Amino acid sequence: MSKINVRRLFKEDINTFLPLVQELMEHRVEESLLKERFADMFEHRYQCYGIYQEAELAGVFGLWFAVRHYAGKTCEVDHVFIKAEHRGKGLGKHVFQWIYTYAREQGCETSELNSYVHNFPSHKFYLNEDYVIKGYHFLKKL
Repeated sequence: MSKINVRRLFKEDINTFLPLVQELMEHRVEESLLKERFADMFEHRYQCYGIYQEAELAGVFGLWFAVRHYAGKTCEVDHVFIKAEHRGKGLGKHVFQWIYTYAREQGCETSELNSYVHNFPSHKFYLNEDYVIKGYHFLKKL
């Protein structure tokens, strides 16, 4: 595997990472609305990271930091997306090891995440990473 670099991205980098998030979300949310949401997210304990293989952006993910009554200080991994041509080569494993190290450095006791119900390959990956399914994530449009 060629050199992998995880680099923090900021709200000014939105045009760099937004196309990958849109692909993950199957373009279901209008770009202008996503830009508004990300601008707000950056103000609320959210961090975004690019996954670079050599100089190419191969993937993206976000991290949220919180304290939860059931988990203590936690790092919630969000919108993990690796481009199709970079999958199946150990990149995800490498990135999650980076996330665990970083989360521990931030004082986190746990890591948690959500995964789309239909994304079976990610379920297998997360179970292999020793995540356990603790419940269901419910969403209601208001």
